[in-house]
Amino acid sequence: MRRNLIIVLEAIIAGALVFLFTITNLFRPLDYIARDKLYQVPRGIRSDIKIIGIDAKTLDKYGPVQTWSRTLYAELIDKLVVDEQTKPYVIAFDITLAGNVGEDDTKLAKAAADHGNVVVVSNLIYSKKAEIDQDGIMYYPVEGIVLPYDELMNCTYIGFSNVAQDSDGTVRRMIPVEVYDGNKYGMFSKVIYERYCAVTGKAPNDIPTDFTGRSIINYSGRPGDYECLSMADVMDGSIDPRVFSDSVVIIGAYDPGMQDGFNVPTGGSSQMYGVEIHANIFQSYLQGRFAVNGSPFVLGLVTALLTAVFHFLFRKLKPWQSVLILVAAVVAELFILVAINDRGYAYSVIYFPVVLFLSFIYSLGIHYITESNKKRKVLNAFSKYVAPQIVEEIARKGDFEIKLGGENRDIAVLFVDIRGFTTMSEALEPEQVVEILNEYLSLTTKSIFDNSGTLDKFVGDATMAVFNSPFDLEDYEYKAVCAAMDIVKGGEAIEDKFMKRFGRSVGFGVGVNVGPAVVGNVGCEFRMDFTAIGDTVNTAARLEANAKKGEVLISDVLYERLKDRLEVEEVGEIPLKGKTKGVFVYRVTKVIGHG
Repeated sequence: MRRNLIIVLEAIIAGALVFLFTITNLFRPLDYIARDKLYQVPRGIRSDIKIIGIDAKTLDKYGPVQTWSRTLYAELIDKLVVDEQTKPYVIAFDITLAGNVGEDDTKLAKAAADHGNVVVVSNLIYSKKAEIDQDGIMYYPVEGIVLPYDELMNCTYIGFSNVAQDSDGTVRRMIPVEVYDGNKYGMFSKVIYERYCAVTGKAPNDIPTDFTGRSIINYSGRPGDYECLSMADVMDGSIDPRVFSDSVVIIGAYDPGMQDGFNVPTGGSSQMYGVEIHANIFQSYLQGRFAVNGSPFVLGLVTALLTAVFHFLFRKLKPWQSVLILVAAVVAELFILVAINDRGYAYSVIYFPVVLFLSFIYSLGIHYITESNKKRKVLNAFSKYVAPQIVEEIARKGDFEIKLGGENRDIAVLFVDIRGFTTMSEALEPEQVVEILNEYLSLTTKSIFDNSGTLDKFVGDATMAVFNSPFDLEDYEYKAVCAAMDIVKGGEAIEDKFMKRFGRSVGFGVGVNVGPAVVGNVGCEFRMDFTAIGDTVNTAARLEANAKKGEVLISDVLYERLKDRLEVEEVGEIPLKGKTKGVFVYRVTKVIGHG
């Protein structure tokens, strides 16, 4: 119950983090990058949008733009407008044409008027100081506007060319309409679109804007994707003007020296010229592919709830199941957000996946710590009654689970008892008895462990060991007999030591049997013991009871399995309590192949 409450609290915290990050957009620069990668995927540019670039070739031929006669622009219009059937739908100049410079002004105005669908730019001058409107929204008011000269204004359509840059200097949004001195002014690409619709007879698309009056641009291409023709080539006739038929032509800077490059979401390390940005915006108008920021509170609440649920699952499920959920959740979020963006609403991308990933890592860490603690406890317990080499193997493989309850296994069982222990304990001091007992029990334990056996229990001066439990052990029958012989030989080695010190001599009697038994946890809820029970165990205990000092007795079943590897003497049949038929017994005199 307590664990579940902790998990619920963790889930609430994870959900709260997603909500707070989403509504504050705390890591805005990273979110911008993620949005650019997810939403701003180039989808192909239209061939009927053409750019005439004032490029290096043009500047080399005609000199700096500031020195040009406006007659040059008039001649460009005349080059494009060969006849009414092949002329462009719209000719748009992304070039500031303010102020009167001479009689060339009239030539340009006349050419524009003859075409009838020319768009030129104005430039808004924004205040550097932000203000708050009546709705509490911060904005930068327009303090002035730079318009084309009067004669050109009277025969063209005008749109401001300013683009909005985010805090990282990237152009992601636009302001379709601005207000200055009580008049509304449309953006350059918006005015181009309106003129295109007027010429073609198409109904204009509605453009969504947010509470600040902005729209997010969904770029169609990367820098350089739109077809750009050098103005110099158009002017010298190298390009057939009919290529501009039924197109929208935008003329603008296309050289780094003109300082009209901007960072855009699809640009990577390359900048996009302003004329290309307006081409992208115009195509977005044609396709109705703008978006506005969706409510962060709605996204925050939805993703907070999902994060809490997923965190709860991470803490309950296995790691591989959590991985599947994590991947599925992130992929689903990305697909859903892209689909929503295509329908006009853009949302933050990074916070749900990031917090969900951190939740997964945290849950994985807790799972690892829990399993490590569990493993360590089990291994610590095993080390008290299982051979060290087995413990090391378990730790290496990580295979340390034992079935709760019982299972049937074929095992070898060894019982060993100290002969003469009762008489000795009556004649010696308690401390002396314990010293002797500890040394003998250390000997039996070492012999069992050296042969990969499991120390089942000590019962007074007796020891019980099993082989092939709780883990599979190769050649366990042979190893059990080897352990028995090691115990007997070890007892002989220390017998003189105790005779000299205490005047007493003791030895071991060992019984070994093999066969099926039930092994597992036996006991009650508050006290359990992992042991083996059954007729095989009882028979081994009976063999030990009949063994004299220095004898190792084995059953006929065990002898049949190892008869080619043992030297024995027949003892004969001994009765078993509760059975009508006894067991035929052998005394082991030598184990072949064991030192």
